Amino acid sequence: MKKVAVVILNWNGKVFLEKFLPDVVKFSTNEARIIVADNNSTDDSIEFLKEKYPEVEIIINKHNYGFAKGYNEALKHVDAEYYILLNSDVEVTDNWISPIIRLMEKDKSIAACQPKIKDYYNKEYFEYAGAAGGFIDYLGYPFCRGRIFNHLEQDFGQYNDEVEIFWATGACMFVRAEYYHQLKGFDNHFFAHMEEIDLCWRLKNQGFKIMYSPNSTVYHVGGGTLSKINPRKTYLNFRNNLFLLHKNLPKNRRGRIIFIRLMLDGLAGIKLLLEGNPKHTLAIIKAHFKFYKGISQNKHKRQQISNPNLTGMLSKNILFASFLRKQHTFKQIIEN
Repeated sequence: MKKVAVVILNWNGKVFLEKFLPDVVKFSTNEARIIVADNNSTDDSIEFLKEKYPEVEIIINKHNYGFAKGYNEALKHVDAEYYILLNSDVEVTDNWISPIIRLMEKDKSIAACQPKIKDYYNKEYFEYAGAAGGFIDYLGYPFCRGRIFNHLEQDFGQYNDEVEIFWATGACMFVRAEYYHQLKGFDNHFFAHMEEIDLCWRLKNQGFKIMYSPNSTVYHVGGGTLSKINPRKTYLNFRNNLFLLHKNLPKNRRGRIIFIRLMLDGLAGIKLLLEGNPKHTLAIIKAHFKFYKGISQNKHKRQQISNPNLTGMLSKNILFASFLRKQHTFKQIIEN
């Protein structure tokens, strides 16, 4: 039994499977099982897989559960030591698995790791969802080495160091199965967006490490499920970010940080309205009301924070640094 399982969550993604699965099979078969977990697709993804890739295992979920529950349901049926949670719109490269598995084998405190994530359409640049490793500021705004908000850096080798980070991208996350199940996986309530940050934060609250390795590179299309202009994406991002803070911040900081975030979210909503995006403003309002409604329902999800590992959390405000001080690279923000 191979210790590594590549698990691709699919929903109506035949076009991506046709394009990217050949390289997954080519560059992974010797090291890992390859599994497609299908979220009740209505296209002919399953027929395509059975005909063209009989060697690929298939798990069929009863419904479209979204990213979080979709993986949770599928991984109940996958026996492996390491999971590689891979988006269907990712192009993998030769030797993309073994450098990260070797890194994790050397240190059992490493719970998750990500490779270098670059833009499929502009391969000299980092890609939004992960870039060279995920970080977070003290107010809960996520960002990456190589990506500050929508500013993407060109890859000049400036992030070619193995380093501990705060969160690993859900586009290509290597995670130790034991720890994934120990923390009951992703939070189903998140559906999609920021569930990987929530999982990594919960892992870090237990003292585990999240790592980035530049010795593996993949290329991500991005926006395959929900585009950035979709108000549903805005709703999920704002709602889930508030739940992320509510669940993972220590009690002595939780109220103050969430109050500040609610005010800043309000300003973001006004800005979107003035820019002619009322649907996105409405999405933020809906996200806030959903958060208020869900506070009592989600209290039980707060962990006992035993030995928090805060490496990768910045004490600076990324909004202030980027929009007011015009610092658009990770290096500028860290050094100023």
